[in-house]
Amino acid sequence: MMGSNHAASASASDAPCPCGRTNAKGKALSLRECCGRYLDRFETLPAPDAESLMRSRYTAFVRADANYLKATWHVSQRPAELGFDPATRWLGLAVKDARRIDDEHAEVEFVARYRIGGRAVRLHERSRFVREDDGRWYYVDGEQY
Repeated sequence: MMGSNHAASASASDAPCPCGRTNAKGKALSLRECCGRYLDRFETLPAPDAESLMRSRYTAFVRADANYLKATWHVSQRPAELGFDPATRWLGLAVKDARRIDDEHAEVEFVARYRIGGRAVRLHERSRFVREDDGRWYYVDGEQY
């Protein structure tokens, strides 16, 4: 029984990352080599920049990982609770722009697509991120279009 769980876990981590990031040759990165490493090892391996954090947060929404989302939300804006609708099906992420404003501030514009209750939804947001003294990037808030 234990071996089958490990095999399922390994195959899931080898699947393409939900965030859609590709390598230089245009091949999709696996969850293990992309966002999975930040979600699974948050304490020791923080996302290195705002775009990577935003992508890993999208992946956390896909995986309904409330702990990661709360840990990467700036304390000034962090909600007390997060709820996930099991009927939500995440369909994809497109990063439109990522820019570092200065050493402590960055913005990432993205479009996330999902379906809920048979209805297609397109979330277009310019997110703001801040890097704290601990060297970690945190999501602050965003402006939706």
